[in-house]
Amino acid sequence: MSTQPQTRRGRPGAWAGDAEVAERPLSADTGPGAGPTAAPTGGPLPADRFLDRELSWLAFNERVLGLAEDDALPLLERVRFLSIFASNLDEFFMVRVAGLRRRIATGMAVTAASGLTPRQVLDAISAEAHRLMERHAAVFLDDVRPALAAEGITIVHWDELGEAEQERLHKFFRKQIFPVLTPLAVDPAHPFPYISGLSLNLAVVVVNPTTGKEHFARVKVPPLLPRFIAVDAKGKPSTPSTRTADPERGPTSFVPLEDVIAQHLDALFPGMEVREHHTFRVTRNEDVDVEEDDAENILQAMEKELLRRRFGPAVRLEVARDIAPRVRELLVRELGVEPGEVYALPAPLDLTGLDLIADLDRADLSFPRFVGGTHRHLAEVETAMPTDVLAAMRRRDILLHHPYDSFATSVQAFLAQAAADPRVLAIKQTLYRTSGDSPIVDALIDAAEQGKQVLALVEIKARFDEQANISWARKLEQAGVHVVYGIVGLKTHCKLSLVVRQEDDGLVRYCHVGTGNYNPRTARQYEDLGLLTCDLEVGQDLTRLFNQLSGYAPKAKFNRLLVAPRAMRSGLVERIERETANHLAGRPAWIRIKVNAVVDETTIDALYRASQAGVPVDLVVRGICAVRPGVPGLSETIRVRSILGRFLEHARIYAFADDGDPEVLIGSADLMHRNLDRRVETLVRVGPEHAAELLELLDLSMDDGTASWWLGPDGTWTRHHRDADGRPLRDLQEVLIQRHQRRRPARDR
Repeated sequence: MSTQPQTRRGRPGAWAGDAEVAERPLSADTGPGAGPTAAPTGGPLPADRFLDRELSWLAFNERVLGLAEDDALPLLERVRFLSIFASNLDEFFMVRVAGLRRRIATGMAVTAASGLTPRQVLDAISAEAHRLMERHAAVFLDDVRPALAAEGITIVHWDELGEAEQERLHKFFRKQIFPVLTPLAVDPAHPFPYISGLSLNLAVVVVNPTTGKEHFARVKVPPLLPRFIAVDAKGKPSTPSTRTADPERGPTSFVPLEDVIAQHLDALFPGMEVREHHTFRVTRNEDVDVEEDDAENILQAMEKELLRRRFGPAVRLEVARDIAPRVRELLVRELGVEPGEVYALPAPLDLTGLDLIADLDRADLSFPRFVGGTHRHLAEVETAMPTDVLAAMRRRDILLHHPYDSFATSVQAFLAQAAADPRVLAIKQTLYRTSGDSPIVDALIDAAEQGKQVLALVEIKARFDEQANISWARKLEQAGVHVVYGIVGLKTHCKLSLVVRQEDDGLVRYCHVGTGNYNPRTARQYEDLGLLTCDLEVGQDLTRLFNQLSGYAPKAKFNRLLVAPRAMRSGLVERIERETANHLAGRPAWIRIKVNAVVDETTIDALYRASQAGVPVDLVVRGICAVRPGVPGLSETIRVRSILGRFLEHARIYAFADDGDPEVLIGSADLMHRNLDRRVETLVRVGPEHAAELLELLDLSMDDGTASWWLGPDGTWTRHHRDADGRPLRDLQEVLIQRHQRRRPARDR
């Protein structure tokens, strides 16, 4: 699990994943709080068999918060988990809560698969979110902040600074902050201003000393300025990114930017008496919905929709706990939020900014530095090139496991080498998310400029990366790359690369099928898998799929790929039912799955049927899980574990015993409606050697000696990280770090 959220202001953390907009709920007639009921084997399944999707997501974020509370973790990593929790929750409100509110308002909401009515779900979300946000604030104020202070890193308010520090900040404000600020008055000539989503603001009450009349104004805390200002005992004010917080230099104090602004409000309202000020923050509906069938140009339609997203209705109002009642009432009225959507919290608000503190250069307070090494099968090829990926692929299939295997010396090197190779004729690539300085995009541009046929399938509907992907699409088009946007009505989420090379004995197709995005930055923090192969069947499958995505091939058939939305759900259910039949016939049978989320009712019901027949089912689920494991007569053989750590667990693995000849697939799809119904996704079957490696990974993940969270039938997650004697259980990611370091070639150690 990655400890690094996206740091761009307004971009929620990637831990939450892309939040889903619409469900395909099944009706159920049970109310909230009902426990799971048993089901006779082979009989009708109970109506209350699904946990609620939204509440399960909040339970996931509570597990993230649990890491922030864990004093066994390095202190700055706990700070990072506090930031991730807040960023995840922002996205949840922007998409999930906003979508639910919209459906209720339009009368389109229906009872969830869990049996909860839309209003019951919204009320339950509100109660749980209030509880978690209070706990989150308490962890920071009562635990983490004092621990930071003990290490010489203090986060303080203005009045806790010394006189000399305040004087330096006075000068810093005049030079670096004041010119950027824009106070906005509210009066008959100035209507209540638009408050942008996720912005931090000061609600200011001023009085005209001449008339004695009270006025309200709003000052936005500029999001492009540093969230915290650092002032140490010897140096000048600076941003955290330029400070090392070196204990030998003495303590470093960080002051929230809004505190600095608040102390200088007189400069913004000269001639007025500043009577009071309060911080507040708004979360808006920021989901986008493009009607592709009616859009002549999807690029232009998306750009218009992105503009509309800025003005979505407010769905959450965070206010400082000491806010004056009349100011709170004004904000509630003008922003149109309900009382239950107001969250009164202790200052400082917006703890997503803590990622700046977490990035401080304090090795003693962080996880040990880790850099993935070159995969041993890529390093063993002796050529003039540092890493000859194509030569290595000709020798064998290569299973990559990031970040333990370097992305830069594998996937990135594969595409760069293909772009530079004069014998490469064509490169085809899907791009869902990539980094701001993407070497992947650079490689595609280089290839196009050399005259190669280059196809880039850019998914411009990748949530919160839409604008960046539009920019990449235009840059690629200008370089001569054929840019397409996939199939109308579907997101293209699969992670595929296809390189066609002219060799002495004919054309050879080099393929990469992955579970994660072509993003070199997140590849250092996300746990993902990728298959590099020259297999003929995989090459044919990718050729057919790219033709389907760029042209017209609705009846394409595939050999080693399972492709959504046409055949993935049915293919997975077929495999689950095969295990059930094998078990009933006395043959080897089991199911092991590792995904980010499990909410698709059809596949869950198939797993329940398999469990009723006695098939062992192991699920490793990072986030949402609607399965109720361990229910007598329904899911007694189902176990669910969740693993969170320094890397974000992101790989998807589907494994089936298949009568003693295990079938193992990896790919881009979770067991969610969006993946199986509204996205182009792929799973690829790996060979026996790699299947054995992945099965070992799954066994280690499910082992009782591995630290993890266990899901109970009532939806409660219990953390298991110490044995009966209180000793820490093994950390899966640390085990894998050590294992891959031992496997590295000597040059990488």
